[in-house]
Amino acid sequence: MLPIEPNLEIRSCAPKRTNGNARKPPLLFVHGGYCDSWCWEPHFLPWFAEKGYAAHALSLRGHGRSRGHQTLFVTGLDDFAADVEHVAAGLPSPPVLIGHSMGSAIVERLMATRPVRAAALLSPVPPSGLLPMAARLATESPDHLLRLAQFDPTRMTTHVLEALRPFYFSEDVAPAVLAEATAHLCSESPRALLDLSLRLHWQLPERGGTPLLVLGAEGDRISNPDDVRATARHHGVEAKIVPGLAHMLMLERKWEKPANEILRWLDTL
Repeated sequence: MLPIEPNLEIRSCAPKRTNGNARKPPLLFVHGGYCDSWCWEPHFLPWFAEKGYAAHALSLRGHGRSRGHQTLFVTGLDDFAADVEHVAAGLPSPPVLIGHSMGSAIVERLMATRPVRAAALLSPVPPSGLLPMAARLATESPDHLLRLAQFDPTRMTTHVLEALRPFYFSEDVAPAVLAEATAHLCSESPRALLDLSLRLHWQLPERGGTPLLVLGAEGDRISNPDDVRATARHHGVEAKIVPGLAHMLMLERKWEKPANEILRWLDTL
């Protein structure tokens, strides 16, 4: 593993009302591949803060304004997990971890190796890993895999964006949100992608379990509903599938659908 990276970008929203919020755990959001913590900022962070939860999101090393770009190519899943653990340790109490896509795999890695208060997995990488997902995408749309293989965030073209957009966003995404999301695209660690291909995220957590929500989107072409249900079965829970959204569900116009599912689950903890 790489040394601890102390210089990590953190975005936070504090609840305005303090009465009754002391018992609510902090939330720590973990983004997926090829992006950074900004994806949680337009909607999820302020919305959950309004509901009384201190909401935080980190940019993993080598992403966003976090340090570690020089060593991103050798950064593994356990290094990303160490980033989450480092940020969680600095919060007033153990947080609920909420991961998206690759971020879900990082949360699963922590669940398998550390005590975790509670966790939500959004659009998760299934237990079978990335390879079956890649094979499915290669069959359905080989152009998508080609664009990802050639992806260079410093040389974005209209053609590349048009090829990638349908896999990450529905047609209903706001143009301004899509434009800002494009500005936060970044390279991803090939070592972490290899770890996901080798299924290093998939071990079951210790007995006693962690309160868990597994949530997906009906229109997700990356982690489709079957992938989400496979993850839920692996952990012995029932998957929640929200209609009308795609992979980047936290940035869609109907983002409140998954947000409300998470809130209902939080209220049961």
